[in-house]
This record gives sequence, C-alpha cells and structure tokens, in this order.
Amino acid sequence: MSGVKAVVLSGGVGGAKLALGMTAVMDPEALCIVVNTGDDLDFMGLHVCPDVDTTLYTLGGLSNRELGWGRTDETWSFKRVMGDLGGPTWFSLGDADVALHVWRTQKLRAGESLSTVTAQAARRFGIGAAIIPMSDEPVATRVLTDEGEIAFQDYFVRLRCAPAVRGLRFDGVEQARPAAAVLEALSNAALEAILIAPSPPDLSVDPILAVPGMVEALRAPGVPIVAVTPVLAGAAVKGPTTKIMGELGVEASAVAVARHYGGLIDGFVLDVRDASRASEFDLPVHVCDTLMSTDANKARVAAEALAFARSLPRRPAVRPRP
Repeated sequence: MSGVKAVVLSGGVGGAKLALGMTAVMDPEALCIVVNTGDDLDFMGLHVCPDVDTTLYTLGGLSNRELGWGRTDETWSFKRVMGDLGGPTWFSLGDADVALHVWRTQKLRAGESLSTVTAQAARRFGIGAAIIPMSDEPVATRVLTDEGEIAFQDYFVRLRCAPAVRGLRFDGVEQARPAAAVLEALSNAALEAILIAPSPPDLSVDPILAVPGMVEALRAPGVPIVAVTPVLAGAAVKGPTTKIMGELGVEASAVAVARHYGGLIDGFVLDVRDASRASEFDLPVHVCDTLMSTDANKARVAAEALAFARSLPRRPAVRPRP
C-alpha cells in the first residue's frame, strides 16, 4: 500500500460522505479509509457489515441517496417473501444487497479475512481508495440501556434508538488487533494527515479507537490528526449522536466532541453555525460550513479539512511498542 497520503477513520453515512469528498480532492489511490465494524451482525446466517457496505456503495456510486442507506435501484422480493414466511424483516435487506452478504459470508467461511474480502469488493466496484475494516477480529458494539444490554443493530434499527443509553461496551475488543493493512497505511512514509470523519464519536469512532494498539498506531507517524464535527449548533445532521450525548450526561456540542477525543487530535473542524464557540477550544480550529448535502459540498469540506491538517505542525514520530 505504497503512497498513502491520508487516512480517514469512518463510520456510517457521515463518514462515507467525507470519504467520497476526499476521493474528489486527492488521488483515490493515496487514500485509506478505516471503517468501524462494531456495527456488524449475523442476520439470517449472513455476515452483514453496515458501515463497510455504506462506504462501498457510496464510493462505488451505488448508494441509495433517497433512503440514506443501501443500494440504489434496489428491489425487495427477498424481504417480502421472508415476511410471507413469517421470518424477520426488521433489518431490511434488499435483493442486490443480499448478494453482497452471501458472497462475503461464503468467502469468510472459506477462511478469507474480512480485510481481503472488502478489498476484493472495492476493486469489483471500481473503487481506487483502500477501504479497510478496523480489525479482522470480530468486535460487537453493545448498548447499555435502562432496558438492559442490547446489540447495536437491535438498538439502532429494531428499537429505533428509543431506549435511554447509559453506556457502551465493545464485546471482543480485547482480542482484536488493527487490521494489518491499517498498520501498513499508518506506517507509510508519504502519510500527511489523519482525519476523523463526522461520525458519531461514541457509536462509530470509539470502537475503532478501542482496538488495542490502534491509538498508538495513529500517533506513531506524528502526522496531524484532525476531527470534523458531527454536531452543528447542538444537533446532529442524522442519527442519535446528540441524543446519546445527552443521555450520557455530556453537552450536545462540538466542544464536547473535541474534548471526547482528548489528547488524540491536533485540530478540529468546527461548523460555521458554532463559530462563536471557537474560543472555547484548546487546540487549533478551522471554521467552515460542514454540511455535506451535495457532492460539491462533500468535496469542499474534504478539501478544507485536508488543507487544515496539512497546515498543522507534525509531532515527533514515535516507534510503536512491539
């Protein structure tokens, strides 16, 4: 994976939007997207990777922009017949989507790694950027609620984020390690910047950072690490980010997101709607309109975030512990 210049930590739709913008402002072959897999699930015997698939469909020009998830031009015979048979339909799988899950599941059962299978799918979808799962070992996000501990997709899809969140747990993370391709990208001599996408910090980014060795690997090259805000004027563009922040007793604000990342980040991209709070940050801030409602806006936000990161001083590189 020679020549990687930028790494993006990504999860969900917001992460995929920034990743798409990045492919418009730099050589996709020089981009590596590290994707959350804490949302993965086994559904009806199929291994489903929602965040990875959102990234594949978005960068491959296949995303369903009307729904905000899944593939474009999807049909739903599988779901309809499954419902007729009395099977589960709360997690919607379109017909074309099912083909990807069947293909992936067969390859994983044959012994191929999730990283290898994802790279194969990206090539077949004509994607130049490297899309890499955070780990080849399974990590499952578990949501601690007033109604008990719930699997992430049950909380997010089946229960529509209704239960109050009291905490999160990443099952299996102690046995996980960063995917080899992630470590390779982060050790590349050409690397210039690491961006944390405007993905939910608790749900989408924390599972990546929780993988043992990941934070150390991110810090090792000494390149600037910049987070793009997922919160605009106290609200998330989409999803339960601010709801969860409030339930965990945290202010629903961009300032709180920056504090969440603690000493990891070197800069923060703040939305123009929160410009009045720029003085509250104890690190460099770049203010711009971060709403990515069009492809042009995605490219603009990506360009500004990348230029901001490149403008920040590098830190001394450190050698990760063996």
